[in-house]
Formats: sequence, structure tokens, C-alpha cells
Amino acid sequence: FRTEFLTETRGTGLLHHVFDGYEAWHGDIRTRGTGSLVSDRMGAVTSYALYGTQDRGSIFVEPGDEVYEGMVIGENSRSEDMDVNCVREKKLTNMRASGTDESERLIPPKKLNMEGALEFCREDECVEVTPAVVRIRKVILDGAERGRLTSRAKKANQNT
Repeated sequence: FRTEFLTETRGTGLLHHVFDGYEAWHGDIRTRGTGSLVSDRMGAVTSYALYGTQDRGSIFVEPGDEVYEGMVIGENSRSEDMDVNCVREKKLTNMRASGTDESERLIPPKKLNMEGALEFCREDECVEVTPAVVRIRKVILDGAERGRLTSRAKKANQNT
């Protein structure tokens, strides 16, 4: 709740904690209602690809970062996960027109610390911690396999 509160108040809210006591189990903890933006291939992130992706949600990586298939690179504004190509490069041609090579303005990426990554993580994701970086990735890296499992789960939920 703390991270969500600070995001909503843009860091200006004051939060006070008082421990009242233990209670009986009330069920599962509410998770985020948004999906993940997942890289669908390995390579270095390009600003050209991120420019088109940032409209779909908030981004966790910046140009030049190395990504791999199944790595979570951002938060989707919709509830489902979306595979995106964040390593796509701009096609180069000999034709030059005024205004076509403008640099893209990117929104600064949202940097996650360990606590933020653990809070963001869903049951089909895990947090990868190295000395240099904290990443979130899907448990099943292959996009086609994830899609098959998701469709099976939807069919099973419809039958019950």
C-alpha cells in the first residue's frame, strides 16, 4: 500500500502506522489490477522502440539496457500482459526529410528497488536480483508457452 500511496500523492503524502493487533485470515491480499509489458526477444533496448511502447504504460528500462525474452520491462495500463518488441530499430533510408529524424522524447523510466519489485510481482512472475540490478521476469520465459497456459487457465475457469 505504501508504494501505491506515494505514487498517487506524487511523494507528498504523509503516512502514519499504528499496529493494532492480529486478526483472523481475511482471504487473499489484493494485487495490482494492471498487467505487465513483457519483452518478446533478446537484445539491447532502443529509444525508437520505447517511444512507441511508453503509450501503453509505464516503463522500467531505458535505452541501452540488455533485455531477454520473458523479462518484464514495464506496467501495462490494461489488466492483461502484453508482449512487446523493445529492441526494434528504426529503418534507415537514404531519403531525408525535414523533421523525420527528430529525437524521441522519452518519459524517464520508473526504477524499482527490491521492495517495489516484490510488491509489483504477480504469481506468474519472479524477481531476479544481481549485484548490479533488480529485474522482474516471467517464470515461463517463452511467450508461446505462456500464451498456451493462459488460454488453458481461461478455459478451465469457464468450465467451473
